[in-house]
Amino acid sequence: MAEAEVKKSWYVLRAISGKEAKVKEVLDAAIKNTDLGLYVEQVLIPTQKVYTTRNGKKVLKERNLYPGYVFVEAKLTGEVIYELRNTSNVIDFLRGRAKNSDPMALREIEVKRMLGTADEMRQPVAESVDSYLVGEPVKVTFGPFSGFSGVIKEVNSDRKKIKVEVKIFGRPTDLELENSQVERE
Repeated sequence: MAEAEVKKSWYVLRAISGKEAKVKEVLDAAIKNTDLGLYVEQVLIPTQKVYTTRNGKKVLKERNLYPGYVFVEAKLTGEVIYELRNTSNVIDFLRGRAKNSDPMALREIEVKRMLGTADEMRQPVAESVDSYLVGEPVKVTFGPFSGFSGVIKEVNSDRKKIKVEVKIFGRPTDLELENSQVERE
């Protein structure tokens, strides 16, 4: 295939979980300082900013949307596949099921979903009420009942409230709280 015919596409690198940022750092440096920049456009790790509650304080935390994966927009010609695959902490490309299949490019709809999701996720969101389950033990972290432990009795996603049963003076009492007022035990 001639050089002019090869166009850049998005590919997925499988990385050692927890080392995605290191892979991005190494590849970004290689793009700036070597000829790899002629073939690799950008490296992306989609993350989501999430508010969680720790010790009664709201903490903004970044959560990786696809743990173990790094997205690369590149032209895979010549040594580029070799260079990317042999980057430290990279396991391999995401490939087809056949034994020696080529790296699979993401379809346009997948790229739009990933990039659209990445753009949406720049806005911090609170941990969803829907992530809590009935029967799950929680600890109240904010308000007059801070420090009390209880069990979730009801999750109301429409009102974004959680009903928690705590024992006050030995009697079960229901509290209606927001998800930011509790944390998992």
